[in-house]
Amino acid sequence: MADYYETLGVSRNASQDEIKKAYRKLARKLHPDVAGPDGAEQFKEVTNAYDVLSNEEKRRMYDIGGEDALRGGGAPTGGFGFEDIFSSFFGGGSAQRGPVSRAQRGGDSLVHLELSLQDVVFGVDKPITIDIAAECPECNGMMTAPGTEPVTCVQCGGSGTVQRVTNSLFGQMMTTTTCGACQGYGTQIVTPCGECSGEGRVRSKKSVTVKVPAGVEEGMRIRLAGQGDAGIFGGMPGDLFAEVYVEKDPVFSRHGDNLEAMLEVPMTAAILGADVNIDTFDGAQSIHVGPGTQSGTVVNLEGMGVGRLHRRGRGDLHVTVQVKTPTKLDDAQRTLVEELAKLRNEETPSAKMVAESGSVFSRLKDKIKGL
Repeated sequence: MADYYETLGVSRNASQDEIKKAYRKLARKLHPDVAGPDGAEQFKEVTNAYDVLSNEEKRRMYDIGGEDALRGGGAPTGGFGFEDIFSSFFGGGSAQRGPVSRAQRGGDSLVHLELSLQDVVFGVDKPITIDIAAECPECNGMMTAPGTEPVTCVQCGGSGTVQRVTNSLFGQMMTTTTCGACQGYGTQIVTPCGECSGEGRVRSKKSVTVKVPAGVEEGMRIRLAGQGDAGIFGGMPGDLFAEVYVEKDPVFSRHGDNLEAMLEVPMTAAILGADVNIDTFDGAQSIHVGPGTQSGTVVNLEGMGVGRLHRRGRGDLHVTVQVKTPTKLDDAQRTLVEELAKLRNEETPSAKMVAESGSVFSRLKDKIKGL
């Protein structure tokens, strides 16, 4: 014989609020509409326990003498009967809930969107082709063959629910359940559309244009409202989400709103200074390499970086100079270099150890801070 307190999972000194909350939680979990026939017996036990413990007088009698003390008693006074409880928590045991609408919103779709770094820098309108569930052109999503429509369900009379009498601890009761013939819609499709087999949708390819704003980052998703799977029976379409993937650029790399690149210059240009042209996403640009430029020197091109997402302006382009030391010299070139060494008193060069300043990019950060 189950203990009512254990059935509801509350202590013997639980308050009425605690008992009520425990019952609501269990009733929603075990109700036959949710748990099916397997939960019916447990639902009855939980309801019976709540009917007793929610009534102060019946609870007092139960605490004194258990279920035996309750037998022979009249109808509960001040407590809840099964139908009252059902009505309180489930909208009424015998109330008509009305038919369920066949209209359903379409599902959302996700596609991968491949972009170049240049697309990200400036933003782009990117046309893509997607495979989605489109509205059936034959029935316009209404699921029935042209010229026909759903017919009223004869079993439930269009209500979507049926009533049946069941026996319980409280006697015979009228319960309302979903109509099995029409699954609660109140109508049945007797002549389904031949094109979509009554689904209301067909697979189809569709071309859309994704407006990519400047500054998007890898992994971001761009939402295209209403461009996902079509709804059925007049339901709204779903949304399309384009997830961004950025191809690696052979020259430029992105760090926040800035672009970074390496510029290799001949040793002679670094010694004497020179103006060199480079190709950027903004076209050809001239960079001045000053006399005596060392490897690791950073030249900043303002406003030539990545467009700032949903903001005005762009980041910068940081170009790190790398001095290229020649590895093969002919006799004449070697003679000239040796002569230079003599003039600079570097025939026997002196060298000194210096502190390690980190990787190329960490040195670049230090350089940028000083710009």
